[in-house]
Amino acid sequence: MSDLPSPPADPAAVHDADPWQRLRRFTRARIALGRTGHSQTTDAVLAFGLAHAQARDAVHLPLDADAVAGALRQAGLGHVLVHSAAPDRIYYLRRPDLGRGLDDESRARLAAARPQQAPDVVFVIADGLSALAAQTHAVAVLEATRQRLPQEWRIGPVVVAEQSRVALGDDIGAVLGARQVVMLIGERPGLSSPDSLGIYLTYAPQPGRTDAERNCISNVRPEGLSYAQAAQRLVFLLRGAVALGRSGVDLKDDSEHALAGEAPPAAALPDLE
Repeated sequence: MSDLPSPPADPAAVHDADPWQRLRRFTRARIALGRTGHSQTTDAVLAFGLAHAQARDAVHLPLDADAVAGALRQAGLGHVLVHSAAPDRIYYLRRPDLGRGLDDESRARLAAARPQQAPDVVFVIADGLSALAAQTHAVAVLEATRQRLPQEWRIGPVVVAEQSRVALGDDIGAVLGARQVVMLIGERPGLSSPDSLGIYLTYAPQPGRTDAERNCISNVRPEGLSYAQAAQRLVFLLRGAVALGRSGVDLKDDSEHALAGEAPPAAALPDLE
């Protein structure tokens, strides 16, 4: 009589009993991938290769400005198309400084579109490092935000920017005389998020503003922060920047407290004296 254990009646049951399977349903992070000998499984290697290719493609994919313009027209919004001083994607990736300023033609086009009354906010849809994110999410976020803004606020022309870095919004906002500028820009792709949209708010935009003078809302996409949640946070920050007279590190995002009807922590309340 053999002392060897009997094989399971159903070999698949051993695989299904993996306790990590339940955890993997709640995250796209690469956890508990398993191994074959000293190597990763073939499935894990292939999935990593696909994610890496998607991230690379997102960086190099050009912005379809016509598609964005069409979506804006359907939403009843006009637009102004601008371009940074980076002439193409190669220069944009090698010279980040060129993506932070307008080219001469765009500057003239914006100056001609400047409203007589200073806008309370100007929205910029920018390719950044993922044009896919801007094309997929930006107009929907903009629409959700507009519905929540005070009716008396003046919204400037929507600007669609190619080869853009975050700081290009400072130049755009200054030319249009905007009180605040909001950049809806594609974030650097991750290996599980090639279409993540970032939102950057700058009060009193002008060239030379630093990142410490901005507020950021990150990871806006269906698998991350929803459009409605992002819009709610953005409007909270926009109103807070007006009350405080500045944006950045002094402006805290306590929108969750506001939504819950709670008083924000005393340290988060703006000092208006």
